[in-house]
Amino acid sequence: MIDPFGRRVTYLRLSVTDRCDFRCTYCMAEDMTFLPKREVLTLEELDQLASAFIDRGVRKLRLTGGEPLVRKNIMDLIRSLSRHLASGALDELTVTSNGSQLARYAGELADCGVKRINVSLDTLNPIRFKQITRRGDLDTVLDGISAAQAAGLSVKINTVALKNFNEAELPELVAWAHEEGMDITFIEAMPMGEIEADRFDQYLPLTAVRDSLATRFTLEESAFHTGGPARYATVVETGRRVGFITPMSHNFCESCNRVRVTCTGILYMCLGQEDSADLRAALRSEEGEAALVRAIDEAISRKPKGHDFIIDRTTQRPAVPRHMSVTGG
Repeated sequence: MIDPFGRRVTYLRLSVTDRCDFRCTYCMAEDMTFLPKREVLTLEELDQLASAFIDRGVRKLRLTGGEPLVRKNIMDLIRSLSRHLASGALDELTVTSNGSQLARYAGELADCGVKRINVSLDTLNPIRFKQITRRGDLDTVLDGISAAQAAGLSVKINTVALKNFNEAELPELVAWAHEEGMDITFIEAMPMGEIEADRFDQYLPLTAVRDSLATRFTLEESAFHTGGPARYATVVETGRRVGFITPMSHNFCESCNRVRVTCTGILYMCLGQEDSADLRAALRSEEGEAALVRAIDEAISRKPKGHDFIIDRTTQRPAVPRHMSVTGG
């Protein structure tokens, strides 16, 4: 699959649910209304959809949510998708998680051929953790990370940099992650979905984060990449990496190789644009696979050059009205 700008699409982020057991303040409203279950693709349909993308050239598949591991019978889907790893059609099957269910599923994930996972963690302070997640328990997440590592999974920490919340703690998070054998990636808060918080109060450019880290660590540019949007630096003192994802201050659109599909089968060719394609209708049509392939190819032919994320200073409205949990993290 090649888009209008010559970029080969080899990475699919597939949301398996919009539901989550946390309510992180930069991601969700506190009182979320989730989708009726009848609108969500079945596990069989998610498998069929992912397999169609793999047949079209996707080499990396990341399962997202919401929190993907709260989806009922999720391991049935992961176990089925692992056949593409065994056949060599897929290079990597991975998961982004908040860590709450990892102690339960880490061993099974490893058995299915998952080699590495991303865990979202914004603070090591139990009080702040409860504030940011509204209902999460830090010790549960830390136990999940330990279980994942014990199962042989490589864990990378994802941290959203939040002004006046965790910015003073970010160097300590780097030190902790590296001491525990994990890389860490910082992410700028994105203007997606209506939330209670003020976007101006949250947004912290990663240029400021990098300057802060440089007062404690020696950072060397790295050519390392995982196929995602992060740019990496190596911390000389630890030998491990720090990643920076900068959708606001320095977009990464020129090398975009990915698309996202929601748990309802809506394909978004760009995280920061509203143009989409309804793959559920194609999946459930009489033509089945042929209609799905046509819908995918037509959508890729409309993939835009880049996103237009801004924080609207006048209305405070998000650049994109849908929540990140709907699109897939």
